[in-house]
Amino acid sequence: MCLLVGPPGVGKTLLLKRLQFLSGKDKLGDMEEAPATIPTVGTNLVNVQVGKKTELTVRELGGSMGPIWHSYYKDCKLLLFMVDASNAAQLSASTIQLLTTLTDDRLEDVSVLILLNKVYGPAIIHGSHRAEKFDETGGHCLSCQTEGHSSRNKCQRGTRSGRDYSLAQGQ
Repeated sequence: MCLLVGPPGVGKTLLLKRLQFLSGKDKLGDMEEAPATIPTVGTNLVNVQVGKKTELTVRELGGSMGPIWHSYYKDCKLLLFMVDASNAAQLSASTIQLLTTLTDDRLEDVSVLILLNKVYGPAIIHGSHRAEKFDETGGHCLSCQTEGHSSRNKCQRGTRSGRDYSLAQGQ
């Protein structure tokens, strides 16, 4: 089981929808346009198909559920921690939240992937500062680097990279 956690409004539900699209389970949408999402109350459970026989189960925990995330750590093999990189105040609070999360003994052998979302925003925190913030967590950090009009294509590759990393670590 893969847990997807992070503060409210960072894009966890959108990531799940994009992963479903990339895995072929949802071909009704279009990768160019962001599908409609609403804040997650509770959890979302999604199976992402990779290849013909490999499936990764991802459980998204709503950001407002932070105080009870620990209730879901038991079967966790991979932790995806998503952060809004364009929000400096939230980035600092997220660092504290992540470090607090990682102190739980049940996550001792769990692989961690830190996903920096919204790296194209106007208040973007530069790469070296982002790396500094999360350096002590021991996790891997994946951001969606964008440049001008080609941002959608680069984000798609970023989503695929995150999915590929998740599969490699979650099995």
